[in-house]
Amino acid sequence: MKIYREKDYDAMSRRAASVIAGEVVHNPACLLGLATGSTPEGAYKYLVDWYKQGLISFQDVLSVNLDEYVGLAPDHDQSYRYFMQSNLFDHVDINPDNTRVPDGLTADPKAFCDGYDAYIRSMGYADLQLLGIGRNGHIGFNEPGDCFVKETHVVDLAESTIDANARFFASRDDVPKQAISMGMGAIMGAKKVLLCASGEEKADAIYHSVCGPITPKCPGSILQLHKNVVLVADEAALSKLIAAGVEV
Repeated sequence: MKIYREKDYDAMSRRAASVIAGEVVHNPACLLGLATGSTPEGAYKYLVDWYKQGLISFQDVLSVNLDEYVGLAPDHDQSYRYFMQSNLFDHVDINPDNTRVPDGLTADPKAFCDGYDAYIRSMGYADLQLLGIGRNGHIGFNEPGDCFVKETHVVDLAESTIDANARFFASRDDVPKQAISMGMGAIMGAKKVLLCASGEEKADAIYHSVCGPITPKCPGSILQLHKNVVLVADEAALSKLIAAGVEV
């Protein structure tokens, strides 16, 4: 695992964007696995800026997103399709037909999930998979549990995840209780994984993902088994690794 220690959120965002941009420049028709939430938002802003400066093009890029809330329409302002459109897709030259986000309104979740996995496999998995990490160590919406789930699936969100996401909704009661999440098989199948974290509240999750036992109790710990992981985090998120003497 290669670790980039950055001063703050902005520096982390710029570094993460540089890794993504490098993949796109190297392989213009790459398949990007994309994430949502506050962690990657800054990186997307840098990518949009670089596109507007003519430094990068997404014309031939394909994308698959990690997850989507069950029950939210694509135009709901808290859906992850809406997030991707407003933070990246609407501001660059990516072909809309080349972007995929799970369908939170699907009438047949099992068939949809099977088809999502089949598409990712048919593409040879993501060339670069971007990940954030939850305070409880979840990646995508793969919550702590008794086993790692390989397939894309419908997941019941942990109370801690609902609490963390409540700030984006009018009230906690409005937060969806389920999501469709890419499973560990597709995440681990990616040729490269870019894990990003910012803030002291992520320090435990980063420490246990990097140094702890590999266990579904901390889903991020499975990344220890991946041969090509880049961790980009600010000093606050790395604080427990630093305190433990891990070289970062």
